[in-house]
Amino acid sequence: MELKLIAKDGQVLVDSREVAEMTNVRHDNLLSKISTYTTYLSTDLDFKVSDFFTENHYTDGTGRSLKSYLLTKIGCDMVANKMTGQKGVLFTAAYTKKFELMEKQLLEQNKPSYMIDDPVKRAEKWITERKETECLQQENAELKPKASYYDLVLQNKSLLAISKIAKDYGLSGTALNKILHNLGVQFKQGNTWLLYQKYADKGYAHSKTQDYDGGTKSKLHTYWTQKGRMFIYQVLKEKKGILPTIERENEQLRLVK
Repeated sequence: MELKLIAKDGQVLVDSREVAEMTNVRHDNLLSKISTYTTYLSTDLDFKVSDFFTENHYTDGTGRSLKSYLLTKIGCDMVANKMTGQKGVLFTAAYTKKFELMEKQLLEQNKPSYMIDDPVKRAEKWITERKETECLQQENAELKPKASYYDLVLQNKSLLAISKIAKDYGLSGTALNKILHNLGVQFKQGNTWLLYQKYADKGYAHSKTQDYDGGTKSKLHTYWTQKGRMFIYQVLKEKKGILPTIERENEQLRLVK
């Protein structure tokens, strides 16, 4: 069997069903192992689960939506390291060779036009680059009204409490936490808000432990990154139509003019 790879968002990936078939293991057993790996990885802020595995879904012959994973090269390394015997060796050889080949192909495809020797291919690539530039310019023009909010975010590199972000919208931290909970972004565990698994490895938030009562007690607090702040912006705008105060003021000024 030849291993089939997927090129997605500049990454080379392989479906867990392919891995299961090639290594002659049950797909559900492989899913269980990968799920355990992702649980362990998500407990350490030094690792991003998506660098190894990404949850995926496919439709089977009966129309059911079933779970699978997409594995990166280092995700395959992790799986292969747990295998022994001929199947493990052949799988390791296959994915190493295929990943190297496809990565070279992606590099070639992503070369800028000025680095391409063939004049026809160079011209084709230049046309593609020109179209992409024009599309980006149009998108930037459409996004211009919210540029001021992006600028505000970019000026601040630190972690933020939810109450700080809530002020952008004229809300209290309690109100914003409730909205994010209703939108399926976070859940409450004890007195701490935590992100659901689908968002937990995106770099949106970090948890910090704060000691009190002279260090005899501690409490876990969740703080948002600037990336998380922009995620909240997108979610509130798309799902609830809620804009930060600065954009509402810009829109009012535009209407007055």
